[in-house]
Amino acid sequence: MQDEAIQVEATAIKANGITFHCRIDGAGEKPWLIFSNSLATDLTMWDEQARALSGSFQVLRYDQRGHGKTEAPAGDYSFATLIDDAVALMDALGINRAHVCGLSMGGATALGLVQQHPDRIDRTVVCDTPGVSTPAAAAQWRERMALARAKGMTALAEPTLQRWFAPEVYAANPPCVDKVRRMVLATPVEGFIGCAAALCDHDFSSGAGTMRKPVLFICGEKDAPNTAMRDLHRRVAGSQFVEMPGAGHISNVEQPELFTRAVASFLVA
Repeated sequence: MQDEAIQVEATAIKANGITFHCRIDGAGEKPWLIFSNSLATDLTMWDEQARALSGSFQVLRYDQRGHGKTEAPAGDYSFATLIDDAVALMDALGINRAHVCGLSMGGATALGLVQQHPDRIDRTVVCDTPGVSTPAAAAQWRERMALARAKGMTALAEPTLQRWFAPEVYAANPPCVDKVRRMVLATPVEGFIGCAAALCDHDFSSGAGTMRKPVLFICGEKDAPNTAMRDLHRRVAGSQFVEMPGAGHISNVEQPELFTRAVASFLVA
């Protein structure tokens, strides 16, 4: 890929049958770093990380299928599709190998990428995800899917924020909470439902012991998957674990400086 093409700030890329909204920051022959967003957010969740890391990496952010400005086909999605999306984007952009960092749904996507396409991934940062669904979690997702169908994302926004942020943070409503609120409200209903279906049925935890590439696990101190992620860390030989103090689910938004420092330190090690 030519350097002048890499300098594009925002672009639409056709991959795996739909058009993705992407942003590319950085230029030259630097290593690629791909960021994958969580459910009910978009690529702007990575603003602080892209700003800080684009001097050292060619940073690709993309709105996952059904999110942000990416197309939102009707129907249920699977992680097989979400992983194929990421590989197709890499192919479309001429990216042979990359580091990948994902959070929540994006973290599960990152786990799937490194497990299924280890030849395409160098270092992996997995954030705020247990990497596996449970019957109880699947039932909760189906309830939220039904609510989205019936009442739209407005009905989901505040309950989602209350799960993602500690009570005192939610009550204070700092800019990071409002930023996430705007992303949740802007998520297409079909995209939310499609990706929630993927979260109902996935398991990248059982394959954790097979991973041989360097992996960093990051989790908010107050996030529900914290215990499960520590277990993943113990089962991935040579992996690292970093906890974001005081943070809930969207740990990179709550603790942007600490988060970015941890990622940068891991990627250049």
